[in-house]
Amino acid sequence: MERAEKGGGRGSRCGGSWSHRGGLDRWWLWRGGRGSKAVASPNTHQTRWLWARPVPATSVPCPSAGPQRTMKVLLLTGLGALFFAYYWDDNFDPASLQGARVLLTGASAGVGEELAYHYARLGSHLVLTARTEALLQKVVGNCRKLGAPKVFYIAADMASPEAPESVVQFALDKLGGLDYLVLNHIGGVPAGTRARTPQATRWLMQVNFLSYVQLTSRALPSLTDSKGSLVVVSSLLAAKFALDSFFGSLRRELDVQDVNVAITMCVLGLRDRASAAEAVRGVTRVKAAPGPKAALAVIRGGATRAAGVFYPWRFHLLCLLRRWLPRPRAWFIRQDLNVTVAAAA
Repeated sequence: MERAEKGGGRGSRCGGSWSHRGGLDRWWLWRGGRGSKAVASPNTHQTRWLWARPVPATSVPCPSAGPQRTMKVLLLTGLGALFFAYYWDDNFDPASLQGARVLLTGASAGVGEELAYHYARLGSHLVLTARTEALLQKVVGNCRKLGAPKVFYIAADMASPEAPESVVQFALDKLGGLDYLVLNHIGGVPAGTRARTPQATRWLMQVNFLSYVQLTSRALPSLTDSKGSLVVVSSLLAAKFALDSFFGSLRRELDVQDVNVAITMCVLGLRDRASAAEAVRGVTRVKAAPGPKAALAVIRGGATRAAGVFYPWRFHLLCLLRRWLPRPRAWFIRQDLNVTVAAAA
């Protein structure tokens, strides 16, 4: 008796089956979704092909399909569990901020003002700084009403290269050291200065980048002694992209030197204040992030020594795309910007 020829069909490994009936061996073959069978006659060497309906896939299971599917399910389940553990594990202890010594910049309005109020409710000792003294005095008064044990302020313009060192020295003198340095100030192009000129670029870099570096360098010895935290409130603005690189490098340097100072990078959306909304009217479709909620997210991240805080959460996706996929990142950013108006500005 001769065995049927296999022919050149696909699926012979997992989709074929042997059957014996009437003294003939039959091999079911698959060819592009159609079933066929080759029947060999016992008396001749000829093979004749007959078309038949294909055997259902469920009736002839592949031996490796079950374990592979199980491994995929287990892998996805494990990744999901890690995701929820990372984002939902909340070990924030409000009592840890009672008596903490905090230097907060940009504290006169917006998220900075809300940060000051949250720290005051939690019983922290505060030094607040901003450019406008009258606004600072109002915030200081409110912080005292909310229960802050100690509140001091110093008016300073971060556009001046001498201001960062004087601010940190003032905080050290008043508080005796620092547990938290919260860098939140931000500056736009000053009135009467055209955008994208060398003068405007230097001004922006001093306020939004160099002052951050100066404040950090001056406060780092005190933070090292207290094993404190450095909280940086950043954004997706071009002038603040440099902060990610600088503080990322600083974090690695501190790790190598075994210095126990945490660095928390906070990426927030549009600030919830009238001046910020008016400045970008017609340029962006992004809605303002609620100040109290954004401020609380920053405080939680700093107190738990988290590496990053994103509010709203979709900015985490934008930051990942910025590193991995430059072209989709540009597409996402264009969805938030009125590119025609932005280019003409």
